[in-house]
Amino acid sequence: MNLDGNSCVRIIESLHDALYFVNRDGIITYWNKAAEHISGFKAIEVVGKSCSDNILTHIDSEGNSLCNGRCPLTATIADEVPREAEVYMHHKKGHRIPVSIRVSSVADTNGQVIGGMELFTEISSKGANELRIKELEQLALLDPLTQLANRNYINKEIQSRLEEQKRFNVPFGILFIDIDHFKNINDLYGHDIGDNVLKFVADTFVSSARPFDTYGRWGGEEFVGIIRNVKSQDLELIGNRLRMLIEESYLVHEDEKLQVKISIGATMVHQNDTVDSLIKRADALLYQSKASGRNCLTIGG
Repeated sequence: MNLDGNSCVRIIESLHDALYFVNRDGIITYWNKAAEHISGFKAIEVVGKSCSDNILTHIDSEGNSLCNGRCPLTATIADEVPREAEVYMHHKKGHRIPVSIRVSSVADTNGQVIGGMELFTEISSKGANELRIKELEQLALLDPLTQLANRNYINKEIQSRLEEQKRFNVPFGILFIDIDHFKNINDLYGHDIGDNVLKFVADTFVSSARPFDTYGRWGGEEFVGIIRNVKSQDLELIGNRLRMLIEESYLVHEDEKLQVKISIGATMVHQNDTVDSLIKRADALLYQSKASGRNCLTIGG
C-alpha cells in the first residue's frame, strides 16, 4: 500500500505516542499533537529550536543531564543504533515527568542519515491522580492552587494508614517537605510566579508518585508525602529522588531559568504513633535538614 505525504502526516498526527524529528544538528523539524499534549509545548514554540534549549532537557533517574554528551538521540544519529530509555522530561509548566523514549535515525532516499526521531510516552500515574482529584473535590479536601490533597485530607489519610499499620502491620513513612528560600521567589518575582513554582513542585510530586502514595499541601510552601509499604531505605531513596527532580526542574520567566530546591524530613511510622507525633517527628527532621544547609534529606526515628 502506497501512502502520499498528506496521509502520512495524518497518521503521525493521530498517534497516541509523542513524536518529533531533529536534523543532524539537533534542531527540531517536526512536533506532533501528542508531543504538544504531553510536554505542554506547542509546535510553533519548538520547531526550529534545539530540544536542549529550555525545552525537553532530559535527565536520568540520577539527575544527570542527557544534553551534555549523553543524549540517546544524538548517539543514534551518529551510529544508527536504535535506543530505548526511561528518562525525566521537562514540562512547559516547569515540573518533571517520567517518559519512556524510543529513538532511531532517519535516512534519505540514498541511505544517508539526515537526522533522528524520538517517540515518547508518559509513564506517570496521572490517571490515578485525576480520579483522586475528582474524589477530593467532592469532599472539599482539595488544595485549589496545587490540586493536591489539603491538610484536612492529609490528617485523615495518616489516621487511616495508622489504623492499617496496627491491624495488618503494613509499614509506611512520612516525607515532610519544604521549599528552600521560597520567600525570596515571592519577593523577587511576585506572588503569581510564586504560585507557579508551587504548582510545578506539586506536579513533580504527582508525576513521580506511585499510585498508592499520597502527596498533599500542608500549608504555605510545605508539603507532606505519605509513602506506603516501604522500608526506611526505600523511603530515603524516594525522598532523595524527589529532591533531585525538583532541583532539576525549572520555570522559564522572561528568558530566565527559575529553579528551587527542597529540604525533607523523613521518618517511618512507630507502633504507638499518633498523627500528631508522626508529623512532629518529621517536622523536627525537616528542620535538621534546614540546619544542615538545606537541599538535603534527614531520615530518623
